[in-house]
Amino acid sequence: MAEESSRRIMVVDDDVFILEVMEELLEPEGIGVVAAESGDACIAELTGGFRGVILMDIMMPHKDGWETIQEMIDRDLMGGNVIVMLTAKDVPDAELECLKEQVIDYITKPFEPDEIVALVKGYLNYLP
Repeated sequence: MAEESSRRIMVVDDDVFILEVMEELLEPEGIGVVAAESGDACIAELTGGFRGVILMDIMMPHKDGWETIQEMIDRDLMGGNVIVMLTAKDVPDAELECLKEQVIDYITKPFEPDEIVALVKGYLNYLP
């Protein structure tokens, strides 16, 4: 059985509905959800010690998902984390091609509830 800390994910999205849906889908599966409503909230959680799977929205005000990933790199907060982009876009932004190596997958919105649960369980297996 995985350690308790590895059964948590962080969802970074400015849409509170998405945060609530993720909690409703994943918590009954024994997966804790840390909700971060912005890139800055994500960085604060990482600085506070969160490590694990991060579902990162791309389009957010103030600091988008790509800028948040760049700050994670700059502040040496990538270790122990697996990043999955949660986006309404089908393909990564071309100008941010250099950051795509930091991302293991892209989940497009809207998503199927059963599919997201299965995917997140699979992502948890990527953790050390």
